[in-house]
Amino acid sequence: MEERYQNEMEGHELKKATFAAGCFWGVEAAFRDVEGVVSTAVGYTGGSSTNPTYEEVCTDRTGHAEAVEVVYDPEVVSFEELLDLFWSIHDPTTKNRQGPDVGSQYRSAIFFYDPEQEATARAKMERLQGSGLYRREIVTEIVPAPEFYRAEEYHQRYFEKGSRRGCRIW
Repeated sequence: MEERYQNEMEGHELKKATFAAGCFWGVEAAFRDVEGVVSTAVGYTGGSSTNPTYEEVCTDRTGHAEAVEVVYDPEVVSFEELLDLFWSIHDPTTKNRQGPDVGSQYRSAIFFYDPEQEATARAKMERLQGSGLYRREIVTEIVPAPEFYRAEEYHQRYFEKGSRRGCRIW
C-alpha cells in the first residue's frame, strides 16, 4: 500500500502523506513552506464518487474531504514533523468544521499509506489528547488513504496565484 517515489536529484526514495485540516488552500500553503517537501497537490479524498468536482464536494454529499497530498523526502523531514505541522494549523477537536467552513469536506483527517504512518499518527494523537493542550476530545480520523482526486487547477497553489480570500491558518 505504501507509495514511494525516487528523488532523482538526491538519489533516494520519497514518500507521500495526505492530510485534511479544513480549507485546502491554507493547508497546502503551510506544507509548501516545509523544507523537505518536494511537492503538494490539493484535492478530494475519502468519498464515494469518482472524480468529484469542487462544486460536488461543496454540497457535502460526496463524503470527500478537501485534502492535501504531500510528497516529501524522509531524509530531510520526517512524517512526525509533518504531523506536528498538521496538528498546529487547525483545531482537531471540531467535527466537520474549521473556522467559518462547515461540512464533512472540512473534517480533520490523516490518510495513511503504511502501518508505520498509522502507528505514528495514532501515537501522536494519543500523546496530544493526554497532554491537556485540548479541552475537548480530538476527533481527527486516521484512516487508510483511498484514491486521491486532484482538484481543479485554479485551486492548486491558490495563495501563490495572488488570492488571499477564504480560509486562514489557525
